[in-house]
Amino acid sequence: MGTRAEGLPSRRRFLAGAAALASGWPLRGLTADAPASAPDTGKSRLILLGTAGGPTPKPNRAAPAQVIVVNGASYVVDCGNGVARQLILAKLKLASIRNVYITHHHSDHNADYGNLLLLAWATDLARKVDTWGPPPLAEMTRQFLALNDYDIRTRIADEGRPPLKDLIVPHEIRAGGVVMQDENVRVTAALVQHPPVEPAFAYRFDCPDRSIVISGDTRPSDNLVKLARGADVLVHEVMHLPSLEQLIATEPNAKTLREHLLASHTTTEQVGRIATEAGVKTLVLSHFVPGGYPFLKDEVWYDAVKPYFNGNLVVGHDLQEL
Repeated sequence: MGTRAEGLPSRRRFLAGAAALASGWPLRGLTADAPASAPDTGKSRLILLGTAGGPTPKPNRAAPAQVIVVNGASYVVDCGNGVARQLILAKLKLASIRNVYITHHHSDHNADYGNLLLLAWATDLARKVDTWGPPPLAEMTRQFLALNDYDIRTRIADEGRPPLKDLIVPHEIRAGGVVMQDENVRVTAALVQHPPVEPAFAYRFDCPDRSIVISGDTRPSDNLVKLARGADVLVHEVMHLPSLEQLIATEPNAKTLREHLLASHTTTEQVGRIATEAGVKTLVLSHFVPGGYPFLKDEVWYDAVKPYFNGNLVVGHDLQEL
């Protein structure tokens, strides 16, 4: 018999194959430019594009990002370095991007916000994308377009592409509540605590078949527990406290970094307790701290969380689909 970690894929397949609960879902009418329905109409796909924590590039995990796909439309949450390539590796068309959501303005979550849209536009994106996140998202968008103005103007003239500025519509979020609803998903935000960065948000996606919550970066948060109440899937950041000292020992700013990590992230025990209190069915660990060094096997993460959560527990990996 394999270890508990080795047994996880079978449970993921069970989750992925669960019956859709589409009946009673209040759908809006499809717009003319909506993507064609996928063969499994209404069935959501969650793909972990990057599962590392922190801004430094890691050899074994990509920067934080995930995407939820419903009816061929892609809803990207966070844009760590390399997110466009991760979408391609996940075999998704960049033209499928419908919305982009930023949880907070740390560079491991927003470094490729503009680059994702620029590279999508340079590939095959020709429709409007709504972007959502804390201020100053609108100013960031404007400055990114200005920074790349030469390349954009050149491609418009040389390749006949539509103006990129007309395709990006930023929306700034300052408080929790329903953010957006279309024919595929209803998105709700909740304020979480990630000092000193504020505001910072978690997002809940209520899809036709299930509900998916992305925690963003946060210390234990009552708002997050309320947002995730009864959710089918909770993707939550996680920090392995016993390995923290070994991690920060390699950093020149060890004291300050340690204080930040302890004040603004969630330990393995806390993650398990949060998922239990919220009553979620599946807890997916992501945004691992440490995410590269020291390297921790899946079993370490699993065994550190499982005593505090009796549901389905998944140790996330880049490009894993649930």
